[in-house]
Amino acid sequence: MVIPKEIRRTLRIREGDPLEIYTEKDGEVIFKKYSPMGELSQFADQICESLGRNTGRIAAVADRDGIIALSGAPRQELLDKQNSPELDQLMQQRKSYRYTGGNKIRAAANVDNYFLGVATPILSEGDLMGCVMVLMDDKSAPVGETEQKICQTVAGFLGKQMET
Repeated sequence: MVIPKEIRRTLRIREGDPLEIYTEKDGEVIFKKYSPMGELSQFADQICESLGRNTGRIAAVADRDGIIALSGAPRQELLDKQNSPELDQLMQQRKSYRYTGGNKIRAAANVDNYFLGVATPILSEGDLMGCVMVLMDDKSAPVGETEQKICQTVAGFLGKQMET
């Protein structure tokens, strides 16, 4: 099925992205972008809560489009916000990231007061599903290797959960 470019751009649909298609009684067709991570959003909330409580940091989980779980920061500021282009690019590299100074990478588009301390991609059977993050603001102490290892562990666990 061919979806017009303008609709793909508006919905941020990339080639190969899964879609859910619904029909209404009046013949209306509804496209909804499917997020496998969305099925784990309640689970991701619990993981963020635990991660935030045990590290004293802001913890977040994102799917390929936006932040789906958050702990340690006001939900209205970040939850359901679109990933920043820089985060998208970082996730595509499929490597763990830790801020060590220099340029700050925003977690969400158009949200300037939170940036990545740690970001680890969630991979399931080789496919990029999202990212586990520890976020920082201007008052945050630097993140360490411990936070990075914890995020790697959580990302690996979430990736395995998506395989079952």
